[in-house]
Amino acid sequence: MSLKSDNLCHCGSQKSFETCCEPFLSGISLPATAEELMRSRYSAYVTRNVSYILETTSPEFRKYYNPKSIMEWAVNSTWISLEILSSSENRVKFVASYLDENGSLMRHTENSRFEKIAGRWYFMDGK
Repeated sequence: MSLKSDNLCHCGSQKSFETCCEPFLSGISLPATAEELMRSRYSAYVTRNVSYILETTSPEFRKYYNPKSIMEWAVNSTWISLEILSSSENRVKFVASYLDENGSLMRHTENSRFEKIAGRWYFMDGK
């Protein structure tokens, strides 16, 4: 669930969802940058699109991700916002704010690493 009440994309780009992350989540197009992939993955958590989260995780690391756990986190969180702190070719530092299942405000800060493999961006890992 998201606290967003208008047609703006969940990722905070100030674009409409239909022209921002939805084409990526529906498989119509691929993110052209690591930041676009990061933003679309956040939107995937908001919309509970677990298959997209798994598909955009590097095949090398995908085995460490549990679809049921991803869905539980997505369902039990009320997504508030995504803030990109910095972005380079293959790194994106961000803060995702959400309310946990108890209603407590959480701020997940991460410095994520991405890699382009065969023309497609993948999430590798984050710290």
